[in-house]
Amino acid sequence: MKTEFNSLANRREFFNWGVNGLGATALATLLGRDALPNGVGGLSGETQGGDFPNFAAKAKRAIHICLIGGLSHVDSFDYKPELTRFHGKSLKTDKKPDIFFGQVGLLRKEDWKFKPRGESGLMISDMFPHIAEMGDELTLLRSMVSQSANHTPGLFMANSGFEFNGYPSMGSWISYGLGAETETLPAYVVLNDSRGAPNTGASTWSSAFLPADNQGVVLRGGSQPVRDLFPSQKLNPGTDQATRDFINKINRQHLQQTGDDAVLAARLKSYELAAKMQLSIPDVADINRESQKTQDEYGVSDDRTADMGRRCLLGRRLLERGVRFVQLFSGGPIAGNPRASWDAHESVKDNHTIEAGKIDKPVAALLKDLKQRGMLKDTLVLFTTEFGRTPFAQSANDKIGPGRDHNRYGFSCWMAGAGLKPGFSFGQTDDVGWKATERPIPWHDFHATVLHLFGVDHEKLTFYHNGIHRRLTNVHGDVVKEILS
Repeated sequence: MKTEFNSLANRREFFNWGVNGLGATALATLLGRDALPNGVGGLSGETQGGDFPNFAAKAKRAIHICLIGGLSHVDSFDYKPELTRFHGKSLKTDKKPDIFFGQVGLLRKEDWKFKPRGESGLMISDMFPHIAEMGDELTLLRSMVSQSANHTPGLFMANSGFEFNGYPSMGSWISYGLGAETETLPAYVVLNDSRGAPNTGASTWSSAFLPADNQGVVLRGGSQPVRDLFPSQKLNPGTDQATRDFINKINRQHLQQTGDDAVLAARLKSYELAAKMQLSIPDVADINRESQKTQDEYGVSDDRTADMGRRCLLGRRLLERGVRFVQLFSGGPIAGNPRASWDAHESVKDNHTIEAGKIDKPVAALLKDLKQRGMLKDTLVLFTTEFGRTPFAQSANDKIGPGRDHNRYGFSCWMAGAGLKPGFSFGQTDDVGWKATERPIPWHDFHATVLHLFGVDHEKLTFYHNGIHRRLTNVHGDVVKEILS
């Protein structure tokens, strides 16, 4: 008896069989993802500004190391000798600082010694001894500012340019504008801390109103980097391929019948990618294919650095194989005792010693490896945190407590690689590191600069959504031209 699949009802029946009969396949996983509000393209839109890149690109790919919780810049990348001199004094200000917990203690000197590094002489503290050795490759931004001193809106701001969820992440915008360099791997991959995802969850790497295939794809450590990537029961290769061909045929038939359906088209692309990932992921995720020397350099065999070491090494392997944007998170959920993030309210020394010890060696190894392979010249390395920490202690106003509160008024991030001035610092905070005083850099400027390095005019990369031509930089953004080579 010949079965007809022309009707939508019969198509649904077939997919009910497919999801249940094929078990935990990547197709079913992506179907579930697409069903979530943050994973649906939602409304059709159009890109403005023509083809991308708009001009010659310096960067082909990027890896983004995102520190969760708030790195203390005055203890790491922003040397303030005056802070030592004023240690134990009150901050001179006309009004009480607007900070998260409202406790304004006395000024507190840095907990790590600063030294000039390399030929450039960049001042970097001993908190990051290995990264400091790569100082001549770094472009320090010492005047970053944010609109929020709260973790959730701060993380959204740093990743999407908006303080709320529902907006595409930087990785999604880059994927949307430039596409992928490979057909067997996603354009945008996310590698979470083993302690968990950030509080903002999947919204952090969401494609929001952009087509669903631009959402970040989360890879995990271990033998199954993608959940449900393989069927629970091994299938005959011929049967497996025949099934995929049949599904593809009826999908295409349905698409022809329904006309232009952006959501369905995005799903089809996701399903096709899932099938290709079954072949490509096992190879790229197997870091044992790397030499023992390379694994040791990344700290894979050391319990303290193993998690970040594996992810940095995997990130490099993904970039080599054509992934456009890789995002690594340092830190998990905000909370807990001890904290699983950089949120050093109780003690900067204790917290940052642990967190820096996890990532310092792997991140430095990543920079060295990219440079040795000739990849750093066209790879952008981003090292960010949602905000900094206060130069004064989080304590009573007559005490020098061990912790520091959130500081959105001035903090440090760095870039390295494609199209940047190496061994270079830009921007300044005041004498004690409280507020940006020389060329404040909001997140919109940071994002505009990243897109520029990819050869994209940030004002032209737009998506028409709910009556507005949306873009990563909203209605703001100036490229920080001073840091470009």
